[in-house]
Order: sequence, then C-alpha cells, then structure tokens
Amino acid sequence: MRRWLLLGVLLGGALAQKPQVVIGTGGVGGVYFYYGTAIAEILNKGGAVQAQAMQSGGSMENLLLLRDRTDPARGLYYCGTALPDAVLLAFQGEERFQGKPAPVRILFTMYPNYFHVVTTEDSGIRVLQDLKGKRVSTEVPGGIIEYEARILMAAAIPGFDPRVHFGKWERVRVAESAQMLSEGNLDAFFWSGGLPTGSLVELSGSLARKGKRLFLVPLPPQSTPVQMLKARFPGVVDTGTIPKSVYNTRYDTPTLTFWNVFVCPESLPEEVAYAMVKAVFENLSLLHTAVAPARDTTLENAVRSRGGKVPYHEGAVRYFRERGVWR
Repeated sequence: MRRWLLLGVLLGGALAQKPQVVIGTGGVGGVYFYYGTAIAEILNKGGAVQAQAMQSGGSMENLLLLRDRTDPARGLYYCGTALPDAVLLAFQGEERFQGKPAPVRILFTMYPNYFHVVTTEDSGIRVLQDLKGKRVSTEVPGGIIEYEARILMAAAIPGFDPRVHFGKWERVRVAESAQMLSEGNLDAFFWSGGLPTGSLVELSGSLARKGKRLFLVPLPPQSTPVQMLKARFPGVVDTGTIPKSVYNTRYDTPTLTFWNVFVCPESLPEEVAYAMVKAVFENLSLLHTAVAPARDTTLENAVRSRGGKVPYHEGAVRYFRERGVWR
C-alpha cells in the first residue's frame, strides 16, 4: 500500500511540473537576444511555464532546435524568434530542412526587421556591386541572413561566389562584425534586425569619435536584387526605409523589411500556448520598456501573419479571438 502511495506522489509531482520552454534568440548585440530574454522573464512571472532564453545562431538554428530538440514526453518545447522567410523554408522542408520539415506554428508576429548592408562613407561602397574585392561578413554560416545576402549578391553580380568575389569572406555575428568594421578590419557586413540594433548604434558612435560616418547601402524597391528576393518569398518580404536619425547616417536608406514571428512547435499543448500568449500580451508594457523595437509588438500586429502559408497555433488563435483581433 505504501509503495502505491509513494508511486502516486511521484507521478503527481511529475504531472504538476510546469512545461519547460527554451527560447532560441540570436547573438548578443542583436535585438533577438534581448527580445527573447524579455519574453522568458515575462513567461516565468506568468507562471504557466518555466522559460529560459538561450543565445543562438538566429532564425535557422532556432527552427532546427524546434524541430530536433522538442520532446513532449519530457515536457520540453523549443520556441524562438525567427524571420518569416526562414520559417517558410522550415515549414515547407526546403534548404537546410530538405526532407524533414519543421512542425512549426506561429504564436504571434513581433516587429519588423530591416535589412542592413553596413559600411562607412569613406569605403567607396555605394551599391552592392562595390562589394566585389572587399572584406565582407555575411553573418553566421548557414543562417537566413547569409541566405538572403547570397540572393541579393547573385542578382547584383552574375555567377556570384563569396569565395571568389569577396576579397575576404567573414561569417561572424553582428557584434563582432561591428567591432571589426570600427577597427578597420572589415569593409562591410550584412545584417537584418530591428530599429535600432544596439551594435550598430555603438558602431555609429565609435566611428563618429574617429571622424568617420556610418553608411548603409541603399536597396531601392525597384532594383533587381530587391525584386529577386521578393520573388523568392512572395508575400513575406516588403520594402521600407531606415530613417537617417536611427544611426546618424547622412541619408534615409530604402531597404527590405520582414516581420519577425515568435514560433513554437505544433506539439505545444493548446492550453500552454494560450497561457504563453496571454502572459505576453497582458504585459506588453514590460516588453516595450525592455526592448525598443518591441514597440511594434501589439495586439493588432500580432495577427498580421495570418493568411500566410505557415499557420498560427490554435492556442494563440483562441486568445486572439477572445481579444477581438482574429476575425
């Protein structure tokens, strides 16, 4: 009898244990890292899950973790921040997800990313073609930013190969790229992030103290590279402008925009997904205070990815219906 009672206590403790949610983010210096950390804090205060944010290689790695590390039997779920084109590749089983699509679902849409091609005014780089022969970083190997950069460069330079056309090809995170550019060890780098991205604000200040100025290569809406990327991801990629006030550049910069999404696995229980979304959207003031680009995380924007190929999680849909924004 005592044996069965003990077993019952152990089982009850296991059943009462909160689901473990690991939030994949990005590198330190990028918005994903701080956004994901803030979300984890909000979820832990909400009490529905035990959440932990982790530094990662960004969108693609977060989606691979979601696919490969989630273990519902242990109550372990990998969620994360991701660019919409990366999510589409994962959902459809393309590129790094070939033959094994990720069972990904959207919890909510976050804020827009702006594509940056970062250099200095004195570099002589004004268009993508000018990157030929230069020292350039395309972010982490196999990441979605590198994938986007390759599409843009292939449209600008026929037969583009970074090992051939770049004088030196680096593949480092935004914080390291910014430091290398500031120190004169890099000519330009690709980045996609919210406004402002902390590493670029610091870079702009560092350059100013040396009598230099940040320059962002413009990507005009009707240019061939922009049209190529929009054609690759129809309905996912848009265009926008980085105001000159953001990084103290001389001009406003036309560029590409992508609305980031916060994703989870399909296997996340509906009640848990509902509780997570509820916790976030009942504590938006905390998120907005913690991360500047999060000002665009609103109830109305949360459902703007509805109608795309990647579905929302049913728990999220239930919450948004209750709040009157999902019709």
